[in-house]
Amino acid sequence: MPFIIAIDGPAASGKGTIARALAGHFGFHHLDTGLLYRATGVRGGDPVIAARTLSADDLARPDLRSAEAGQAASRVAAIPEVRAALVDFQHRFAAQEPGAVLDGRDIGTVICPDAQVKLYVVASDRVRAARRAAELGADPARMLTELQDRDRRDSERATAPLRPAPDAVVIDTSDMAIDQAVATAIGTVERAREAG
Repeated sequence: MPFIIAIDGPAASGKGTIARALAGHFGFHHLDTGLLYRATGVRGGDPVIAARTLSADDLARPDLRSAEAGQAASRVAAIPEVRAALVDFQHRFAAQEPGAVLDGRDIGTVICPDAQVKLYVVASDRVRAARRAAELGADPARMLTELQDRDRRDSERATAPLRPAPDAVVIDTSDMAIDQAVATAIGTVERAREAG
């Protein structure tokens, strides 16, 4: 049975960086599930058809990390038919041996509720806005507004809202260096693997 690590949290909290590091450390597969929604959102047209016909090429688009793609992802993620179309993809990915790390908004609560490890990565709004602004070369004040709007949409949607799983370990990266956040996550996973 594959070992599954579910990582959730708001945008720019550090969950993707932690997820990639965990996958590399443990030799697991990694899926940034937000790319599925970003790719669906930026394809345009009917979002349900876009979700059902996503290809590897769609996930490799260079514009998927843009702020516009993030906003588009949040909008299409609120559509139940889009979410349903992408759930099977995520389930198949999570079933790969020897294990998988999936990061997103609803991995521990909806996609992989039986994951052996669930992390919920957070950071203050201002820290997240500064990180995203630096990443995109954008205005921090604008990023703060966009992140707060997105958080509100993601938290208030009827289907799979953004929230920690009851048994998730919360990691607040606001005042952590990247290596410290990664070490904290690795330690959590190692303890879970030892516990069996």
